[in-house]
Amino acid sequence: MRLAFLNFIFLFSTFCFAQQPSLQLKNLNDTVLNPKRVLKISEPFDGVKTMQKLFPGKLFNLPDHNTFINWSCKTCKPAPFTDVNGIEGDQLFPYTEGVATRLLANIDYSDSKENKFKLIFFNHSEGDEDGLQTGRFFGGLVGVAKFAKNGSIWEMRSFQPAVAAFGAFSQAPKPKLVEIGEDQYAFTFLHVNGGAGGPFEGWLYLVAGFEGRYQPILEVPYYQMTNVASAQWSSSYTVVNDNTKKHFRDIIIKTNGSFDKAAQAEDEFEVDFPKELALMAKTKKQFNFEIERRFSFKGKFYKMTGEPIVKFSNVK
Repeated sequence: MRLAFLNFIFLFSTFCFAQQPSLQLKNLNDTVLNPKRVLKISEPFDGVKTMQKLFPGKLFNLPDHNTFINWSCKTCKPAPFTDVNGIEGDQLFPYTEGVATRLLANIDYSDSKENKFKLIFFNHSEGDEDGLQTGRFFGGLVGVAKFAKNGSIWEMRSFQPAVAAFGAFSQAPKPKLVEIGEDQYAFTFLHVNGGAGGPFEGWLYLVAGFEGRYQPILEVPYYQMTNVASAQWSSSYTVVNDNTKKHFRDIIIKTNGSFDKAAQAEDEFEVDFPKELALMAKTKKQFNFEIERRFSFKGKFYKMTGEPIVKFSNVK
């Protein structure tokens, strides 16, 4: 009886493993990273199929919407790309262990002349055999392709395989489109990360086309704070359209939150307060606050102009 049971287990295990797809990597030519590639897509436009044309590796559809392409490039020369976590340093892409590429977002928009465009974003992580994304302080490396509609055809206008890495566990947050000038579009990433049991700090990044490539041009610290008992805050952004700037308009960040000193006993780690709140957090028992910061484009990057406007209420 025991022998028969063991034989059943062996056969069942063999059958299960046989059902699992082999997530091996497909080696691609180094032209996969050529930003001048030509690609035309007929209607209907499918984001995953388009991504597969850009990275023609092996497509896998695992449970829980885990769809990705596994590929490698032995002739590619890895180049460094910023990981905003700053813990593991730059990411060298393509990864020597292979790449898993997922569709991150598919965004449609039109300009003032009713020209239609699509931005597809993809998330790169290290290739593996089980489709997992790991590494708390390892961001998802974001790439982007822009398409313009010409009749019934979508023509690729720009292609940047990798821009920078955001997020945690090799998963980038979804980008949001924002108009920062007359027919000038950029996209934001809310990057959130933190240690186990500690504060989750949120930073806002603005990425735009500048000097021939997409790159981060705004970094806003203290944009969000969660996962602590004593303090919390969240922010929103507004593009200033006062007809004084045609492009790279000013951006206002408004942050609202609260502090309760009595709840600090529940915090496992100290909170990193912005300097505008640090003194109040030491001398007061509780308060609500609003901080307004204005950022202007200076040369190659947005920088804060003037001093933040801070308002306190419910102070005890």
